[in-house]
Amino acid sequence: MVKIRLKRMGAKKNPFYRLVVADSRYPRDGRFLEEIGYYNPTTNPAEIKIDVEKAKDWLRKGAQPTDTVRVLLKKNGIL
Repeated sequence: MVKIRLKRMGAKKNPFYRLVVADSRYPRDGRFLEEIGYYNPTTNPAEIKIDVEKAKDWLRKGAQPTDTVRVLLKKNGIL
C-alpha cells in the first residue's frame, strides 16, 4: 500500500519534516518514491509547502495520507 507521510529530518529537538510518498513497508525515514513537499512546525506560524499537482496525482492513484498529512492537506485546500 502506498502512503503519503512525513519523513523526519532536522536536529534533535528541532524537527523538520518532508512530505513523501512511500510504500507502507518502508521505514519512516527510509526509502521513498517521491518527495512532494515539506512542513516546518518550529516556525511561527508553521511553514507548509506542498506541490499541489503531485499530491493530487498521488491521491488519484490511490495513495493514502496518514492522519497528520491529511490535516496538512486540508489546510492547503488539497482535500
